Amino acid sequence: MLFPVYWMLNVSLTPQQDMRKTPPDLLPLHPTFEGYRAVLDDQMPYLGTSLLIGLGTVALTLVLAAPAGFALAKLRPRGGGPLGLLLLVAQMIPGIVMAMGFYGIFLDLGLLNSWWGLIIADSTIAVPFGVMIFTAFMSGIPGELISAARIDGAGTFRTFWSVVLPVSRNAVVTVSLFSFLWSWSDFVFANTLDGGGDLRPITLGIYKYIGNNNQEWNAIMATAVVASIPAAVLLVLAQRYVAAGVTAGAVKD
Repeated sequence: MLFPVYWMLNVSLTPQQDMRKTPPDLLPLHPTFEGYRAVLDDQMPYLGTSLLIGLGTVALTLVLAAPAGFALAKLRPRGGGPLGLLLLVAQMIPGIVMAMGFYGIFLDLGLLNSWWGLIIADSTIAVPFGVMIFTAFMSGIPGELISAARIDGAGTFRTFWSVVLPVSRNAVVTVSLFSFLWSWSDFVFANTLDGGGDLRPITLGIYKYIGNNNQEWNAIMATAVVASIPAAVLLVLAQRYVAAGVTAGAVKD
């Protein structure tokens, strides 16, 4: 499983003239940092755009998914069961199908080639997942805690904001992480909805290096290495919370 990661590092340090060497070098005997210089020269705006889109997707997903999860878990609204099934079905729709639908809608609304359009599109994948995670986690919060807040005079929103959300930290971290990773690695929505914009994500920055007669593989792999660092760091830092968040609600007392 780690071999592609190792090979990505190896190729990112391999000189362009040795790229098609047969057999290939298992280690970069004559390492070059030209690919990483290309990242610094060409790819920093794309990385900044991906960071902006990722953080925006996380914010929008939390704003929509956390209250929805609380409502389904504790308020028991009419139609909550069919809504949960609908959210599950939404996870099964292929991204390319959604991208074609978004293209028509965004064309009418003037949202094509915009970073906020990508935030909206990426959130459509993250929000259903987030609602399911929040619903499962908040279902395990003792009802006595909710009742105590209401006895103290807290309304529904105050109970959610001051009581339920703070104890749902694991779910918040889990949903935030997966939302960020989905938007950070998205290519289908980016290529369909923002292929000609001024602010394009890093997946399109990598794609820029690939042409019919030119494949700058050391620059491609160097960009992939740099783009993988934020995701790897986040996974390492958040793995404990993610493990608790994704298993919430799996076992009932």
